Amino acid sequence: MYKKGLILTILMLGSLAAMAEHSLGLQIGFAEPIYRLNSPLQSLSRTRLDATPMDGLKVGVVYDASLIKGFGFSMGLNYTFAYHKTKWKDYEYASDGTSAILPFYEYKTEYYYHQGEIFVDWQYKFEIAKKTYIILYTGPTIQCLFDLKATDDHRYTGPAAASGQISDFKPSEESYLRTGKDGHVQRLNVTWGIGAGFQYKRYFLRGGYDFGLINPYGKQAFSDFGYTDETRYDGNRLTRGRLDQWQIKLGVYLWQSDK
Repeated sequence: MYKKGLILTILMLGSLAAMAEHSLGLQIGFAEPIYRLNSPLQSLSRTRLDATPMDGLKVGVVYDASLIKGFGFSMGLNYTFAYHKTKWKDYEYASDGTSAILPFYEYKTEYYYHQGEIFVDWQYKFEIAKKTYIILYTGPTIQCLFDLKATDDHRYTGPAAASGQISDFKPSEESYLRTGKDGHVQRLNVTWGIGAGFQYKRYFLRGGYDFGLINPYGKQAFSDFGYTDETRYDGNRLTRGRLDQWQIKLGVYLWQSDK
């Protein structure tokens, strides 16, 4: 019974694929990954875990199939690179769940972000003129974070700096974000996106927002910042958050089936 159902499903999908209109192309655009952190501890909301949104570049390949009167799907592979550099700001440190400023010390941070993506979007194309469409789409994306690094640069701005007598707190660099099982953030993430677009002949423009469905933070992210007190630390409570992403893409279909 199950085998017959599977064979029937494959035959139906094959028939739909044979009737479908196919397109294969390239896309390039802008992306802004955003790590969001929700915590009952006020001090956590001001840590470097809640990173500033990173501006980035997204490139990829896309395959479209229109099945029945504009309804179909779009799927493909993307690579996203993002970067952000903050301005010099006061150095804050955490102590017993509170935050304090260290006088005459400043830091700035550089973020580097590399990620691969597999996306599948169900879409509907409204034909508003000949070969001109308005597109609505929604669907999941599986993300694999190749590398995420945040590097701090410190400096001392007090009276000793003018005389050349720098204290023990010298300008330095420190990488504190790592990926992996025991790292600060998880490698894998799943999002659900919604968006809209416009297509004219072989050219298209799409923009949307992806909502993170998986908590990206690991326990190491909190223990490295001193949140190890068992009376306050709860992995399910303090590490909840998500990785979202804005994106807008411009593309061209290099090949299209006969219509």
